Amino acid sequence: MPMWLHVFAVRITQPKFNAGVSALVFDEAGRVLLFKHTYRKYEWGIPGGALEYGEEPADAMIREFYEEAALKIEVVKLLKATSAREFPHLGITYLCKITGGEFKSSHEISEMSYFDINELPSMLFAEKELIRWAVREMA
Repeated sequence: MPMWLHVFAVRITQPKFNAGVSALVFDEAGRVLLFKHTYRKYEWGIPGGALEYGEEPADAMIREFYEEAALKIEVVKLLKATSAREFPHLGITYLCKITGGEFKSSHEISEMSYFDINELPSMLFAEKELIRWAVREMA
């Protein structure tokens, strides 16, 4: 689906302001975990998803990670909460660590892989910037 159509569909079917969560997970070598999404133009991206009504953001991140990859995570800390420039969306990003499970692909995610932060694949610019920002903040 073209991005403009996706944005249009979200705008007419979602609340006036929506919120989503994302997780940054790093391995011992400092590489960042990315998911290969089945529905995006730029397939590789940060794990995440939308909050359900009445759901706590950290719980949403745990749920989304499990639904998309069958992995259990622990939310370590809040990294950032920011309002998107492109449309009315609040993005909440957590530092997380994997605590259990074994990766299983889903209808949304076909693969996962760790990437060196200086060799990120083709992905959304905003997500690359978020990763680089987080690495600088955690240094």
